[in-house]
Order: sequence, then structure tokens, then C-alpha cells
Amino acid sequence: MFSGFFYTLRAKGMDVNPGEWLTLQAALDKGLCNSSLTDFYYVARMILVKNETEYDKFDSIFLEYFKGIRSDSDDVTDRMLRWLDKTDLTQEFADEYEMKRHFMNEQEKNEMDHAQIKEEYEEKKANQDSEHNGGSIWIGTMGKTAFGNLGGNLGGIRIGGQTGYQSAFEVIGERKFKDFRNDRILDNRQFQAALRRLRQYSARLDLPEDEFSLDKTVEATCDNGGYLRIIYERPRKNTVKLLLLMDSGGTMIPYSSLLNELFQSVNKSNHYKDVKTYYFHNCIYSHLYNTPECENGDWIETEWLFKNLDNNYKVIIVGDAAMAPEELYSDTGNYRGPNGGLSGWEWLCLMKKNYKKIVWLNPKMAPGNAPWREAETAVKGLLPMYKLTVDGLKEAMNELMKH
Repeated sequence: MFSGFFYTLRAKGMDVNPGEWLTLQAALDKGLCNSSLTDFYYVARMILVKNETEYDKFDSIFLEYFKGIRSDSDDVTDRMLRWLDKTDLTQEFADEYEMKRHFMNEQEKNEMDHAQIKEEYEEKKANQDSEHNGGSIWIGTMGKTAFGNLGGNLGGIRIGGQTGYQSAFEVIGERKFKDFRNDRILDNRQFQAALRRLRQYSARLDLPEDEFSLDKTVEATCDNGGYLRIIYERPRKNTVKLLLLMDSGGTMIPYSSLLNELFQSVNKSNHYKDVKTYYFHNCIYSHLYNTPECENGDWIETEWLFKNLDNNYKVIIVGDAAMAPEELYSDTGNYRGPNGGLSGWEWLCLMKKNYKKIVWLNPKMAPGNAPWREAETAVKGLLPMYKLTVDGLKEAMNELMKH
């Protein structure tokens, strides 16, 4: 039964094996789905999905395969959902938009009834061929039509996005598990989980034996004829030393909240031997700033870094590498402060020379090497660069832990 669903799951990249599929068939035979598509969805997800990061993919495939059973209005293409996905809006923009929306003139409320709205939605969906934002005609975001999301219209059909006034009479294409995906930008919890991979333990001889050892206690108690014998040992300490360098200002402003999450996560991970955090703008030059404001004078010399932080520090650089070529290659390319006689490229080469474990995390790294991304392409060729997603951060942490 539903063999086509099995092959669709496999074709779309879900790792579903025949044994799991037979288990689902057995569940159907026992009536566990109660002849309900909703119950079938939950039972199938429980049996076939192995990791929470695949929930979103499973939901999309389930909707695609069973869309004939659902209403035609649920037929929203992935392309349409991408147009309407504004989850990475900056907090500053979102706050400004929310303020404006609350002052919307009540006269702008769409007076069409539900049937008219659905009829017009179907017509627009069939004819729309591009993304629209802030308009009053097409399906889009931040506009005045009755269909889309983040708009100023009360009532209507919300497609994707997040709830605002909670006035939509229908919601289409809602993806509850999108934030679980491996390719999503990270949050604090995901940062902390990935950062825990940076662990190198050693038992320091100068520490007292005051940490309870369960394994040795069990072994000693068995050797002692069953009479309890508690064993303590010297605690193992994480010897990882971390240097975090973050791009601040300019094109990184949309990622301010993301950098704050990373900063908070690093500081909550108090198991490191040492953590140092500094900031730069666009590229690393002769000075690194103590705060994200990157104010002249409130800095340290990069040379000081080389002299005082040994090459055992693991270095994470976070930035979009979105700079003009002269900012990278000219010895006068730093318009915010001194260059120290060297270009940004030369300073990055010195970073690589002084620290054997170094990675670059880019929140908006795109595939390929387009001409207008010359600086990003160059940096990517010099330092291991990963996109700042769940998978990207895991790969970066694995790179830092290589021997």
C-alpha cells in the first residue's frame, strides 16, 4: 500500500529502508492509523524519520505526494515558498516593519469574502512568475494583498511565514520544522551543541583527586567482595584554547543577532581552557577591536596577538568576506584604521602562518566563484571556509579538531 510514497521518499533523498517500510505496512494492517490521513502522517513520521533535521523534508514530501487528497489551494510550489521566505530579515527591519503595520489605516482592510479571496488567490498563483514584496496586486510579502505573509491586510490567506495578527482564515505551506534543518542558520542551542565538539581532555597532575569515578568505584567494589569502595580521580580538563574573531558593521549588520548568539554561546561554554574574542571590519588588518563598535583606539595590535596567544589556539573567523578587492589587496585598503604597511591579504596569510588550526565561517557563502565575489573567492582559497549553518559549523569544528 502507498508504494509510490515509498519510492517518492527515496527519490527525494530520505533514507527509508525496506524494513522500515514493512513496519509501516504492519502498522496499517493493525489499524493503528485509524483510516485517518493525519494519523497515518504521524505514524509514518515516527517510523520512517530517523532525525529531527529531516522533519521538514518529510513534511514537504508528504504534502507533495498526498496533495490530491488535500484541497487544491495547498498546491504551493517550492519556488513560491522561497519567494515568501523572509525568515532571515534583520531584527532592525522586522521591528520597524512591525511598528508601521500597527499604524495601518483600518480602511485598508480587504473586504472580499473568503470565496472571493480564494478565487483570486488561485488566479494569481497560476499566473505569477516572479517574487513580489511590498505590493498590492500579487502574492508576496509586506504588501496589502489578502495572500502572502508579513502584510498589512487583516484576514485572508497566509502562505508560509509567521503569524502576525492571527487573522488569516487559512494557512498554506506552513513548515513547522524548517528550523530543524541542517542547512538553516544557527540559533543559540545549535551553536552550543556544535561548540561542544571542541574538546581535548587531559588529566592534569597538579589537580587533587576529587572527582567521583563511577567506573572505578564499580570495579573496586566488585574487587572488594561487594562492599562499597568509592574511588576518586583527578578531573580531566578541556585543554582547548579558542580565539574568536568576528566581522562587525557594514554588510554584517543583518547578522548582528546571529553574531550575538555565537558570542553568548561561546561564553556559556565555560569548559574551554581560554577564550579570547576580538572584532574587525571587513578584513583583519594591523589592529583588532575589543568591541563590536570597532572604535579607533579601543583595540589591540594584531602583532600582539601573535606574540601572546600561541599557535595552539584554535581560531574561528566569522565574516561574509564581502569587500572590494582593494580592501583585501592594497596596503591602504583599510579605510577604518591603520594597515601597518601590509594588505589585508598579507595579514590573513600571517594569521594562517601563526595558527595551525583556523577556519572561516560565512553566514551567506554562495556556491561557485562569481566575479563580483572576488574577495570571498580569494579568502576561500586561503582558509577553510564553511557556511554558517548547522552542517557547516559541524564541518568547521571537525576541521579544527583534526590532528
